[in-house]
Amino acid sequence: MSDEGAAPRRGRPGPRMILMLALLLLVVALAAYGVWSRFRTTKDLRATAEDAAIPRVQMIRPRPPPATRTLTLPGNLEGWFQSSIYGQVTGYISAWYKDYGAQVKAGDVLATIDTPGLDAEYAQAKAQLASTQANYELAVVTARRWQALAGTQAVSQQDVDIRTATEKADAALVEAARQNLAKYQALVAFKTVVAPFDGVIIARNVNLGDYVGAQGAQVNQRVQGLPLFLVATDNPLRVFVSVPQAYSAGLGPGLSASMTLPGEPGRRIPLRVLTTSRAVEPAQRSVVTELTLANPQHEFLPGTYVDVRFEFPTEPGLMVVPQQAVIFRAQGPQVAVIGPGSRAHLRIVTLGRNLGNDVEITSGLTKDDQLVGAPSLGLLDGQKVKVVQPVPGGVPGADRSASR
Repeated sequence: MSDEGAAPRRGRPGPRMILMLALLLLVVALAAYGVWSRFRTTKDLRATAEDAAIPRVQMIRPRPPPATRTLTLPGNLEGWFQSSIYGQVTGYISAWYKDYGAQVKAGDVLATIDTPGLDAEYAQAKAQLASTQANYELAVVTARRWQALAGTQAVSQQDVDIRTATEKADAALVEAARQNLAKYQALVAFKTVVAPFDGVIIARNVNLGDYVGAQGAQVNQRVQGLPLFLVATDNPLRVFVSVPQAYSAGLGPGLSASMTLPGEPGRRIPLRVLTTSRAVEPAQRSVVTELTLANPQHEFLPGTYVDVRFEFPTEPGLMVVPQQAVIFRAQGPQVAVIGPGSRAHLRIVTLGRNLGNDVEITSGLTKDDQLVGAPSLGLLDGQKVKVVQPVPGGVPGADRSASR
């Protein structure tokens, strides 16, 4: 029997074929996974790069300043009246009667000065006045006699005129001698040094036997021209403070002020603002301000150093931001405001006073604005930013803004 013309027989694939198909499927799967993995990785990297390109910023809000701003400055207490008593005559201290801390009344004798030279000149002035007075009296009698003989053959009119002129000249000499004596009488009165007003002796620069010149007490060769005494009133007292120019606009009567003593920091004594110098000292750029302190118990001493605290009312409309939130560019100071779509928009603002870590903004901001806490100098207007949680202490004012 022959097999010619019979159809070929189909059977199941062999093991070898199955293995080859399995290997082919594995290779295709691996290739597909590789392509998909590379695509996913590229997409993730692109997303990561795009996200990394967005600046991370911390958001803060402007905050209104406190109702009052405090400013503490050094001050000095001085007597309401304070006078330096100088010597007006030359001599030696023969006695002094009031020492440091003595309460005196106006006219009380503080010291006496021995002036032998002045006494001699005073005696000479009195003798000169007596001499000129006698000459004048003689000239008056002589002039009257010659005037009685005027118009007769006994005297000429010229002689009468001479006697009359001599009388007037002697009268002028008497007046000059009288004024000279008055001058020495005034100087003699200065031999007694008296208090000009009620007060307390805060300095005594003389001792018994000290030489006194017409310009003060010459205590020794190194110190010359010192006042004999310093007298001051201690109720009320004046308080003088140099206030920086930036705060000068708020100075004036009615401003709240108080002081503390270095040894009693917990005790606050009220003061009253009296006046200012109404001028700025060029050297310190400050305004001298005068305050008053009631001292009925005489417990505060002239010359005391004190700390004076002012409480300035805050101007309406002010905002306060950290200094790091302000960018300084050619257009002026700017802040970065976070707007819709998390995009930063640069806004020009007007700066006020520098408060240390913070700065006042007088215009350009509201309390509802959201700001970049510490924008970089390369931040562009309209650039997208990503707000992150502030790090405590990382941005001044961030914690305070978050708590408001």
